[in-house]
Amino acid sequence: MKSRALRRVALATAVASTSALVLAGCSGGGGAAAGSSDEEITLTVATFNDFGYTEELLNAYTAEHPNVKIVHNRAAKSNDARANYFQKLGKTGLADIEGIEVDWLPEVMKYSDLLAPVPDDLKSRWLDWKVKAATDSSGNLVGYGTDIGPEAICYRSDLFEAAGLPTEPADVAAALQGDWSKYFEMGDKYVAATGKPFFDSASSVYQGMINQVEAAYENPDSGEITATTNPEVKKIYTATLDASKTQSAHFEQWSTDWYAGMANGAFATLSCPGWMLTQIEGNAPEVSGWKIADVFPNGGGNWGGSYLTVPANGPHVAEAQALADWLTSPEQQVKFFQQAGTFPSQVDALKSTDLLDAKNTYFNDAPIGEIFTNRANAVTVTPFKGQYYFQVNDAMSKALLRVDQGTQDAQTSWDQWVSQVDAIG
Repeated sequence: MKSRALRRVALATAVASTSALVLAGCSGGGGAAAGSSDEEITLTVATFNDFGYTEELLNAYTAEHPNVKIVHNRAAKSNDARANYFQKLGKTGLADIEGIEVDWLPEVMKYSDLLAPVPDDLKSRWLDWKVKAATDSSGNLVGYGTDIGPEAICYRSDLFEAAGLPTEPADVAAALQGDWSKYFEMGDKYVAATGKPFFDSASSVYQGMINQVEAAYENPDSGEITATTNPEVKKIYTATLDASKTQSAHFEQWSTDWYAGMANGAFATLSCPGWMLTQIEGNAPEVSGWKIADVFPNGGGNWGGSYLTVPANGPHVAEAQALADWLTSPEQQVKFFQQAGTFPSQVDALKSTDLLDAKNTYFNDAPIGEIFTNRANAVTVTPFKGQYYFQVNDAMSKALLRVDQGTQDAQTSWDQWVSQVDAIG
């Protein structure tokens, strides 16, 4: 998940609530461990962006656990959460429950002994690959899986209509079937008709493309960084920046201008994992033209996905485990999808009619349960992300931004990125 949602997604089946930072409750005992004492305790939960943890939903836990108070602290960006996590892991100052993003999970796994393992009886709850990624060499699962990020394409149907492009989701999906050249061809038509940008940033398009590469930055066998010599990386870098010359709005993702662009028509399309829906609605609440096409260039793609971890040296480890168990149960994950668009990683949740039948009022009654289930099923590549993936990819995002915003040419920025990657590890 990325950045901070300003308003929750409006769903036909949604649970109405607003997000809170401090959630007080009046109840006690969570699972066997948390129920063993009547001592009043405070559990802190640290997340980033929008995990869907609203006041109403968290109060449902405290209502059942009379001695528990929950304090929810949310960082605006995953980079901020990551910096705090690695500064304090194994020391003091972390929350009882810490959210982590999949792109820095491999770094977390180096310190798996500092995290309380997930109970064995919960391991079958999640998709196999979600469990495998967070299981260490001793067989300990150290992350409670939250969401995954299957991608669709969100677009402004009113802007498409003005450009003479198809406006209905099925027609847009049909036009975009195929590889990324179809997307860029549509972008050329849009720009030619309107003179305006087609997509938000070079970085977001690159993100969609690089997540379709099995081993972009590191050798899965040796762990060696191969990013700078991988021809697929250079090919995607070049293709993205070639298109961005005319099609990009040149925004930095998560910036004020980027958020404003969702409302003011600064771009017409956006790569859309489920969690992006709250970003759009929250920043463009009066816009009625946003729709979702059940398609993603070159097949399927996954952007994001998170875990909850419990630091082993926390003051209330057993109680934190009980809360993490509850927060990642299939029932709660369906509610979080309804609330924030975070698509579940739990096997039973994926079969829920509440998920499959979910619609989104803001996106013109888009059947988001059906769309994102289809998009999840379309994902055929699970990219290898080793311990250096986040650092390499973060440096690449900055390299793309330099070119996208005109402060460097493509070759100079590439050369700077190569130097930075060579210094990693």
